[in-house]
Amino acid sequence: MHRDISGLTLMTRRGFLSAVGALAAASSLGGCTTERREAIPYAAEPPPPATGSLGSFDTMYAAMVDDGFSLPAIPYQKIDPQFLRQIVADPTGARPGTVVVDTATHHLYLVRDDGTAIRYGVGLGRDGFEWSGDAVIQWKQHWPKWTPPDEMVARDPKLEPYSAANGGMPGGLMNPLGARALYLFQNGQDTLFRLHGSPEWNSIGRSVSSGCVRLINQDIIDLYDRVPNQTPVTVTSGVGGAYSGGLYSGAPDAAAEPVLLGPAPG
Repeated sequence: MHRDISGLTLMTRRGFLSAVGALAAASSLGGCTTERREAIPYAAEPPPPATGSLGSFDTMYAAMVDDGFSLPAIPYQKIDPQFLRQIVADPTGARPGTVVVDTATHHLYLVRDDGTAIRYGVGLGRDGFEWSGDAVIQWKQHWPKWTPPDEMVARDPKLEPYSAANGGMPGGLMNPLGARALYLFQNGQDTLFRLHGSPEWNSIGRSVSSGCVRLINQDIIDLYDRVPNQTPVTVTSGVGGAYSGGLYSGAPDAAAEPVLLGPAPG
């Protein structure tokens, strides 16, 4: 599908970053809670094969072209290493294939079947915008459309061009949902919360958004390719204790520090 990004090429880098910042600020006021979607029945997808190494941070966070959009390299040297993508000993006890978001540490774990997990750093909702519970990934989208809710448009009329009545904001470099979105459903209903990308790499490890779980764009692309539809997701505070929903098979030591098995910053 052809995407017209010629307008972006005429923007200065400063203008681009200012626009991204303005839209990101808007999304932090509720942009993640977009229009509600109906549950879509999906056939089970086979999980991708596991890999033993994730490669170097230089490779993981390099500039890339995706669906015609040019994503800039991430200055990972400026990010706390604990929030970079890496393989760790699984601290959750969850079933393999489960995504566990620990809001206490700003980590997302994709549990593997060898006692390890791929850990990503995430940004989360600030006070009053948190969400927790069990869900499934019901829908996956490349470069998703963003539709701010009507109450958000009422607070900020500059967002009127992106309202539901006007069709929302098409996917792209300026879109607050980033390069990918994974839509979370609970009991067949859209929770209005997403796992999604963000151009704001410096927001990872912080609580600044409207409640959705945001990842570096390169990380959400990686996660998107690893999880099939109907993947179970748990968002909880602290993964060390027994979990009432039965997802955890044990109660690992909450104080135990995951063992780094992946690449170290270079």
